[in-house]
Amino acid sequence: MTTQDPNPETLSTETLSTEEIVATELVEDSVTVNHVEIIETVISSLDQENTAMVSHNQDGYMWKFKYGSVEVFVQLTGSSDDDTFTVWSSVLPLPANNEPQLMRKLLEMNWSDTFEAHFAIVNSQVVVLSSRTVAELSPGEISRAITVVATIADDNDDALQAEFGAAS
Repeated sequence: MTTQDPNPETLSTETLSTEEIVATELVEDSVTVNHVEIIETVISSLDQENTAMVSHNQDGYMWKFKYGSVEVFVQLTGSSDDDTFTVWSSVLPLPANNEPQLMRKLLEMNWSDTFEAHFAIVNSQVVVLSSRTVAELSPGEISRAITVVATIADDNDDALQAEFGAAS
């Protein structure tokens, strides 16, 4: 019977001291706090009617605020690189009148008018949406995404509702 000597290189693991573990957790927590603080700062600058609400649970953070004639939602699922930052606002309920023409218009607008956002359909609603992972998410990107979605939704909701309205 032979035994293999363990390879010290493969078994060697660094053990973190309590101080290092606490420091790592504090850095991870500060990343979350920074994103949350930035989002709340942007929302407070756009929310002229003081309608902002926030919810925090195990699924992350969710904010809602009114911008012009639309409600804007912001979701942050966490602080890891794989978590997501999503902003959306509903502009038209479905079904709508002349949906083929509506879909064509939305696709054309996606090409020319929506910057980093786009029109999509979620839960029988046409929405303006921007979503990305949290990896390397900068304060400027947070501000731009919230501002772009809110502005495009507010600029287009009344016109889309007037032209396509709810189907009878």
